[in-house]
Amino acid sequence: MSAHPAKWWHRLDDGRIQCDLCPRDCKLHEGQRGACFVRQMEQDEMVLTTWGRSSGFCVDPIEKKPLNHFLPGSGVLSFGTAGCNLSCRFCQNWDISRSRDMDTLMSAATPEMIADEAVRLRCDSVAFTYNDPVIFAEYAMDVADACHAAGVKTVAVTAGYIYPTPRAALFSKIDAANVDLKAFTDEFYFQQSAAHLAPVLDTLRYLVRETNVWTEITTLLIPGLNDSDDELHAECKWLLNNLGADVPLHFSAFHPDYKLSEVPATPLTTLERARDIAIGEGLRYVYTGNIRDVHGASTHCPKCGNTVVVRDGYNILRYQLTAEGRCTHCEAAIPGRFQQFHGAFGNRRIPSALGQFH
Repeated sequence: MSAHPAKWWHRLDDGRIQCDLCPRDCKLHEGQRGACFVRQMEQDEMVLTTWGRSSGFCVDPIEKKPLNHFLPGSGVLSFGTAGCNLSCRFCQNWDISRSRDMDTLMSAATPEMIADEAVRLRCDSVAFTYNDPVIFAEYAMDVADACHAAGVKTVAVTAGYIYPTPRAALFSKIDAANVDLKAFTDEFYFQQSAAHLAPVLDTLRYLVRETNVWTEITTLLIPGLNDSDDELHAECKWLLNNLGADVPLHFSAFHPDYKLSEVPATPLTTLERARDIAIGEGLRYVYTGNIRDVHGASTHCPKCGNTVVVRDGYNILRYQLTAEGRCTHCEAAIPGRFQQFHGAFGNRRIPSALGQFH
C-alpha cells in the first residue's frame, strides 16, 4: 500500500519539516526518515510509510500483552509494523522494532480486514504490539475505528513516548494499554533507550487520571541496570502516589538479547524481591512474568486473600471472579475490565493468514 498522509508535524523556516508526534522532535529534509524510520518527508509533506502494512498477525492470549485484568482468558489478534521511536539496547523484538528493511512488512491489511479477521477468529480484542503503535498512530486509529464498529476492543502495548496532542487522539480509541516503564532513572532511559523518563511518567498520569483506558504497567528488570532496591522503592512509591494502589504492575524477566547479550537473565529471586518491595509499598496487584512462577502470576483478592485467578504461564487454571469482576468468596470488587469467563485461551499462539496473499 502507498504512503499515507501523516498528522502532527509543521514546517520550518529552512524548508525542513518537524515531526510533532514524540519528544524526539525529528527535523527532516526531503526524502529523509525520522528516527522511528516510518515517518518521512515526501513531496514537502510528512507521510506514514507503514499504513496498511504489517510484520505479521498472530492470535495470543491476552495475558501475553501482559494484561491480567482485561478480559482474562480471552484471545487477542496481535500485530505490529516496523520501526520504533526508542532505541532500546535490550529490545526483545529488535528484528521488528529496529528493522530498516521494508521487506519485513510482508502482510498488507486494511483496517476492515483486521476487524473482520478478529471476528472470524473469535478474538475479543486487537492489540497493537511487537513495535510501538505510537509511531503508526494514524494506522492504529483507523484500525481501532473498524474494530469498534465490529464490536472488537483495542489494546496498545507502548512505551508511552508521545506528545500530549497525538496522545489524546490515539488513546481516545484505545480500550486497554500496557505501558513499558523501562526503569525509574533518566540515566537509564538516556543510556539504554536514547529517550527520557519524564514523558513516560506524564503518559501514565494521563492514562490513569484522565481517560477510561484500562492501564497496566510492565518493568523489565535487567540485572545490574534497573533492579536495585532503591530504584524499585522509588518507582513503586511514585506509582502509588501518582496512580493509586490498583494499577497492576508486572515485573518481567530479561533474557539476553540484541546489544545486551552479555547480561545474564533475570533470576526468579530478583522478580520475587521486586514484587515484595511493591507490595510493601502498598501496591495491590503485582505480577511476575517471562518466567515460571504460579504464585507471582496469579491474582489475589486484597480483602479476603483468596486467589481468584490462578495462572501458570499464560494458562488460567482456576477462575473465581464474577462477570462483574467480584471475588466469589467475599464479593470484593477487583479493578479491571471483566466479562463472563468462558475458559482460558491458554499458552498457544495461532498464526493468522491475514495479509499473506496480496
